[in-house]
Amino acid sequence: MAKSVLRDKSYEFAIQVVKLSQSLQTDKKEFVLSRQLLRSGTAIGALLREAEYGQSTADFIHKMSISLKEANETEYWLILLKDTGYLEQGPFDDLINACKELIAMLVSSIKTLKLKL
Repeated sequence: MAKSVLRDKSYEFAIQVVKLSQSLQTDKKEFVLSRQLLRSGTAIGALLREAEYGQSTADFIHKMSISLKEANETEYWLILLKDTGYLEQGPFDDLINACKELIAMLVSSIKTLKLKL
C-alpha cells in the first residue's frame, strides 16, 4: 500500500473519531460508548497498516477482513450514539458517510484480492 486512498481515508476517519470521543467524554460525560467507538474507529486504519506487512496474500486479506468488521462495528456505535441523543444529526451524517465509504472500499478491496487467489 504505497499511496493508498483507503489508508489515507481510514487515518482521517480515525482523527475524527478521536475528536468525537474526546468531545463526548468532556462535554457529555459519556465514557463507555465513546471508548467503544474510539477502539473500533481507530482499529480500522491500524489493521490496514498491519496488513501492509502481511505474511501472505491470505494474511493480508484476513487483516483487511478484520478491518471491515471493525468498520461495521463503528457504524453500529455511531448509530447508537445518534439514537440515544449523544450525537447530533449533522456530525452523525458526516461520520456515518465516511464510515460507509470505508466499508464499501474495504468490501471492494477484499473481493478483488480474493479473485487473485
